[in-house]
Amino acid sequence: MTTRRCTRSGCGRSAVATLTFAYADQQVVLGPLSARSEPAAYDLCLEHSQRLSVPRGWDVIRLPLTGRPEQPDADDLMALADAIRRVGLAEDEPVGPGDFAERADVREVAHKGHLTMLKDSGGTEGGRTARTRGSRPS
Repeated sequence: MTTRRCTRSGCGRSAVATLTFAYADQQVVLGPLSARSEPAAYDLCLEHSQRLSVPRGWDVIRLPLTGRPEQPDADDLMALADAIRRVGLAEDEPVGPGDFAERADVREVAHKGHLTMLKDSGGTEGGRTARTRGSRPS
């Protein structure tokens, strides 16, 4: 993970807080560093977050600073990776030419290359619903 820098001019310190404005409510919210950089938010270092001044009449909402955004737990990441791996390794059953034989209301209309146009006489719009082989009716 790369460290974000304070957005104040001339400051090169690491950001620890994110500043956002709620113009309609005349509020400034200063909270912990957000998980990702947002266009309408400003990342501030500890010094600049403590010396914050706002326009007259505006309210400041200060949320407790944790110093760094919360990272996902390693166990959660491993569980997600395992789930994706299982789906990726699963083998799909191939669709054979006889798979539609049991459906009397579906017949082959045209065939070009590896694509087959099917006509479903039980579908809507006067039986003119066409699907490619392996697709499901909507």
